[in-house]
Amino acid sequence: MPRLPLGNAVASLIDWLIRTIPWLFDGISLVTTKLVDGLTFGLTAPPSWVWIAVFVVVAFVVRGLGFALYTVLAFALVLSLQLWTETMQTLAVVFVATLIALIVGIPVGIWAARARSIQAVVRPLLDFMQTTPVFVYLIPAVFFFGVGIVPGVVATTIFAIPPGVRLTELGIRQVDPEVVEAAHAFGARPRQILREVQLPMALPSIMAGVNQVIMLSLSMVVVAGLAGAPGLGVVVVRAVTQLDVATGFEGGLAVVLLAIFLDRLTSALAEPHRRRLQVPRLRRGHPASPLPEAGQAPEQPGPAGSPDVAPGQEDQAAFVQTRRTSF
Repeated sequence: MPRLPLGNAVASLIDWLIRTIPWLFDGISLVTTKLVDGLTFGLTAPPSWVWIAVFVVVAFVVRGLGFALYTVLAFALVLSLQLWTETMQTLAVVFVATLIALIVGIPVGIWAARARSIQAVVRPLLDFMQTTPVFVYLIPAVFFFGVGIVPGVVATTIFAIPPGVRLTELGIRQVDPEVVEAAHAFGARPRQILREVQLPMALPSIMAGVNQVIMLSLSMVVVAGLAGAPGLGVVVVRAVTQLDVATGFEGGLAVVLLAIFLDRLTSALAEPHRRRLQVPRLRRGHPASPLPEAGQAPEQPGPAGSPDVAPGQEDQAAFVQTRRTSF
């Protein structure tokens, strides 16, 4: 069987893109560099204790005293390892890559949830992206953008997009159709249903996608260090090439501490929304009679033989009632 020169075709395509639209890659490089450099400056210019205090306050507000104590110890350890600058550089890269991945992933997930044809196209593409080895992402990124911070951010962004798309689509598809029908009955338009019903009820799943995007971005840090992206990845790569066990352990430990902080922070942000959506279910076991409006007679039980409200519909109706005024 003759060999299929698929790799040569891809190489020719990359060369053609570089010759045809160099202005696009230059623009992406400029914007990405400005974003990362500006955020890195904002994280490294103030004294380290200022940002540690900010992180501790945020941790205490969203999760409590235990998480705040962990935040103090974790960032104090990073500071004592003299890896504060590298950690903030890594945080800047992760933030920019996560922001771009969510800007792309969430709208695509919404589109795929609302159109079966888009889902049929997006699903195999996401399967391909999630099964591609992480090092493969660096090859076209280095060809398009050279060596430095930009290919690291681009490769990290592409690697982190799939969970944002999948979990956004999953969250919207899991919204009960009866809730959507109730919103239709109140006269809501499709965009209002998406904004006022589907997205709020899918928010825990979307926040889980945000968490996974951040974790995948952080897991790509070391690989991006091979392309010259600044941060803890460079520390780990240098330690591997020099067989420096101590430096490699310290760099890896800093990555782990930062990953735990970001994971606990983003997972805690989804909990208020999850609890709010579960409030009607908590009250199901102790129903309370609603107060009648002024001039309205209290509701009476339906006649014998009338259909009862199915379990689970009372919380759906309550949720739609909370959105009724916006319709």
